[in-house]
Amino acid sequence: MEFQKFTLDNGIRVLVNELPHTRSVTLTLYMATGARYEAERVSGISHFIEHMLFKGTAKRPTAQDIALAIEGIGGFFNASTSQELTNYWVKVAYQHFAIGLDVLSDMLSAPRLEPHEIEKERRVIIEELRQTFDTPDELVFFDLDALMWLPHPLGRDVAGTPETVHALTRQDLLDYLAQHYHANNLVVSVAGFVQASEIVPQISAALNILPPRPVGMYTRFEPAQRSARWHVRYKKTEQAHVAVSTWAFERNHPDRFTASVLNTILGDGMSSRLFQEIREKRGLAYSVSSYFSTLGDCGYFGCYAAVEPKNAAATLAAMLNEWARLAAEGVPEAELLKAKELIKGGLLLSMEDTHSIGGWFGRQEALRQNILTVDQVTAHIDAVTAADVQRVARALFRKEWLNLAVVGPFKADGKFVQALEM
Repeated sequence: MEFQKFTLDNGIRVLVNELPHTRSVTLTLYMATGARYEAERVSGISHFIEHMLFKGTAKRPTAQDIALAIEGIGGFFNASTSQELTNYWVKVAYQHFAIGLDVLSDMLSAPRLEPHEIEKERRVIIEELRQTFDTPDELVFFDLDALMWLPHPLGRDVAGTPETVHALTRQDLLDYLAQHYHANNLVVSVAGFVQASEIVPQISAALNILPPRPVGMYTRFEPAQRSARWHVRYKKTEQAHVAVSTWAFERNHPDRFTASVLNTILGDGMSSRLFQEIREKRGLAYSVSSYFSTLGDCGYFGCYAAVEPKNAAATLAAMLNEWARLAAEGVPEAELLKAKELIKGGLLLSMEDTHSIGGWFGRQEALRQNILTVDQVTAHIDAVTAADVQRVARALFRKEWLNLAVVGPFKADGKFVQALEM
């Protein structure tokens, strides 16, 4: 897959993947802002704005008008907010590209932000936040993020808190839009049955209203942890939820590919070490996995399990034991090869639709990375050796870097603390 890159007169970057074998097109607008760019007083404002852009524009005054414009042509659209990006996307049949562009550009450049809609959405988002506290598998990561990062903005929920959401004003939304929703922060990624020569002028005409402005900066984070930390939240649940993390690499670190292989060996899929040891051999947990995530200045690596409460401490000990084995022993070549093939297969299979292809290139550009193709990434994965995996395991699996969050019917944390001392 080859992409073309264009920079419009106002600084908007446009990526186009021409895919003549398809009959759909996905258009995604990536705005390089998110929760970590927010002041504490307006925590959750990026997410609030994402919701509000669907609630009416000058051309389409109501949320129903916007929905009908896309669903009426058989299309799909949505949006999401993360720590560093907010994106809005639409997928339509290729002949309706102009409508999809018109809807998204209208949402981005001319939202109404009606006061009564703001009040309605405020209530919706506060209910969304409350739902987290009734969802233990989400709550455990809410607690883990707070434990790892607070008081840094990365420790806050992307949606904010009920208090900050309640206090947001229309002027706050307008100020944030003016500060962050500008041409230099925007990447437009298009993939599908299109020709760049036809659609780039359309994109330029639709989004030329956005002015160029200086790119905002976020507060960088440097891990300075010197001892293990834990938080055990009592909640009367049928299952206990256990999440344990350590610090890892930032987004552009050369060892990120090795960390991905390490993650696959440890807990990705039914053949992984965690699944085989904890579920298949010992029957301790139904759900067990590992994860690796990167940000612009830091990263984290960890494991999660949902388990019968009486087995929670033993499951944590078993997870940490598998970590220790990877640091102490080299990975057999057959297991290493299997992990590489699983990663490569997942990447290649994910590139089967226009949404995924557009996202692959657009997200990298929006995060100001050097854009790697799937083939380049798979070459990096192939180059990982067993010695690399063990070296990275030793670098990451440090007792003083452990952070543990537990949600379940526990009134004491002694057994979990004991497991952390392994």
